[in-house]
Amino acid sequence: MNYAMIVNILGWLLIVESLLMAPSALVALIYREKAGVAILLTMVICSCIGAVMALARRPKKKRIYAKEGMVITALTWFAYSILGALPFRISGYIPGMIDAVFEMASGFTTTGASILSDVEALPHCLLFWRSFSHWVGGMGILVFAMAVVPLAGGGSNMFMMKAESPGPSIKKIVPKVRGTAGLLYKIYIAITLIQLVLLLVGRMPLFDALCITFGTAGTGGFSIANSGCADYSIYQQVVITVFMIIFGTNFSAWYLLMKRRFKEALGISEVIVYYAIVAASILLITFNICGSYSGFGLALKDAAFQVGSIITTTGYATTDFNLWPSFSKWILVLLMFCGACAGSTGGGIKVSRIQIAFKTVIKEIDSVTHPNNVRKIKIDGKQLEHSVLRGTNVFFMAYLLIYGLSVLLISLDNFDLETNFTAVAATLNNIGPGLAGVGPTQNFSGYSPFSTCVLIFDMIAGRLELFPVLALLSINTWKEGGVIAPRGVFRKKQEDTEESTLF
Repeated sequence: MNYAMIVNILGWLLIVESLLMAPSALVALIYREKAGVAILLTMVICSCIGAVMALARRPKKKRIYAKEGMVITALTWFAYSILGALPFRISGYIPGMIDAVFEMASGFTTTGASILSDVEALPHCLLFWRSFSHWVGGMGILVFAMAVVPLAGGGSNMFMMKAESPGPSIKKIVPKVRGTAGLLYKIYIAITLIQLVLLLVGRMPLFDALCITFGTAGTGGFSIANSGCADYSIYQQVVITVFMIIFGTNFSAWYLLMKRRFKEALGISEVIVYYAIVAASILLITFNICGSYSGFGLALKDAAFQVGSIITTTGYATTDFNLWPSFSKWILVLLMFCGACAGSTGGGIKVSRIQIAFKTVIKEIDSVTHPNNVRKIKIDGKQLEHSVLRGTNVFFMAYLLIYGLSVLLISLDNFDLETNFTAVAATLNNIGPGLAGVGPTQNFSGYSPFSTCVLIFDMIAGRLELFPVLALLSINTWKEGGVIAPRGVFRKKQEDTEESTLF
């Protein structure tokens, strides 16, 4: 284990976090808010801790491998959540440190769950910070850092990027990992700016437009009003709906469209299935709820907004869907687990894993009925490697174990099953609101500090797709020796052109 390199990279990442708070400090200056002092103090704390870690001991070996990549990724997300919570705690707007960490973990993991009952009581600078954390966490903290500065040498960045990026998708974009990170952020920034301009055209105030756009781009869902998005105009809600669905799409599709490779972009089966699920869910819910609306159009608008919000795990709300019929609520619960595409900013299990699971079931049924047939599982015409199938199966097992244990642990607070079940679904899948006691008009403040810690763990584990956090807790990770990388991964001729297999 390259401990020196782990400490060094974490130090630089904490310095990056202090710089990420600068826009919020500027907002405090513009609105002349005293809470800006808490942000500046936190920036100093992050910078000092980061500088000590980055400069105290220079690592002799710059290269890291898979286990260091997972450890760095998991520790970074926990450290960002803890230190990022200090402005709320120091300013006194969230008195409890655990609650403050919950709020910030929810921000960076783009969950959007909150312990606040009155978000409008927060000053502009803190509202901006919690929304901006969505935008940073949406594409990934390490992806952002690698787009700006190289963190490790010899192609080692691949391991951190792979540990942080969601889904089992394995399409390549560009040869170098840093180039991939930079390209992803160019696409990310471009789509973000388009949404911001469209909201401003619709006469949304600049501050609101910035915060809502950050939440939409990161599929986070922190609102800056107690009414959520209900008070925005129909035009503004439609824009938000469209861009939630766009940001839930595999970014490789937008890359292919940008390169005018339309046939390849339109042929990605995961994207086709994703949009089919969105369309079917909207229609089913619309017909189910239209009787309680004054017109079909309004029912369609709310159904589309909530479907887009839930499947992309954004978590915005324009209505209290907790009051919808059971049929519609159950569709939303299923969408919570489904999630968006791999390689997007959305959370959940991911459409690609759902595809693989269905194809695996069909393959097993076929092998039972026709034992002599040899059937291969293919996605987009390419046969899936055994490692992908094994990883998907292990993910589902780990997911169910963590989910069941989390529901069991938070049940000690004696809330009803619907509240606990959807609270874990909302946090583990990075959605935000659940049903019943944690519905769109409620919050998570009723849970005890112990249960809040469980839900914080779920948010970070869900955002990192379980394995980096589980690796952090594994004794074997910290043992010296063992297999640290597949043979041939770092051949001399490939060190400077290591390919990213994330998208």
